[in-house]
Amino acid sequence: MRKVLIVGATSAIAQATARLLAAKGDHLFLAGRAAERLEMVRQDLAVRGAASVGVFTIDANDRARHEALLNAAEQAMGGLDTVLIAHGSLPDQRSCETSVEQTLAAIETNALSVITLATLIANRFEACRAGTIAVISSVAGDRGRKSNYVYGASKGMVSLFLQGLRNRLAAVGVQVLTIKPGFVDTPMTAAIPKGGPLWAKPDTIAADILAAIEKKRDVVYLPWFWWGIMLIIRLIPERIFKRLSL
Repeated sequence: MRKVLIVGATSAIAQATARLLAAKGDHLFLAGRAAERLEMVRQDLAVRGAASVGVFTIDANDRARHEALLNAAEQAMGGLDTVLIAHGSLPDQRSCETSVEQTLAAIETNALSVITLATLIANRFEACRAGTIAVISSVAGDRGRKSNYVYGASKGMVSLFLQGLRNRLAAVGVQVLTIKPGFVDTPMTAAIPKGGPLWAKPDTIAADILAAIEKKRDVVYLPWFWWGIMLIIRLIPERIFKRLSL
């Protein structure tokens, strides 16, 4: 029976993952900005079989409250062994190009708040020599593209940070899982035209996340075929890549 903190718990992927964890009878502690939505999710998970479901209202960008969040989660569940960091935003690239403030805000939400949380969690798990830190990054972080390089840069920062963190914590048995979804049909991608085989549903991604946690994976591309797609994209020479409209 796991004791799981989910940050960004009202996101579509986080909710789908939480439903699977609830069905297994795990303890859950949900963190997010919208108190009413958190309560709705809490009630849903309680009837799905979760051993307990607690909530904590927080803007993940409020890094000064991250310690309080972790303390509340540990107190509510009598410990903490798994954390899923699932919050984030998809900024408008064109707006970021003309606004330093919007660029920095996107990096704060998608990178700095994540890194702060992961650092604090890592220190706790390192002390007890156990635990799982699972973080949703993105395939967008594998290579900068003109269509979303601000978002991609923040996700790339997270992926590289987690790589180093995984290297640090491997010796003490702490799992650090980097989750790299491709196109997922969620409210965050509502403005993007959808359709075709590259798009996945949150329930599919959630099942793969849970499998990756249980198999002690390090990095997963979701769905699996994004590994091959991103390998090709990473191998394109820069002199050719910069001419492409990606």
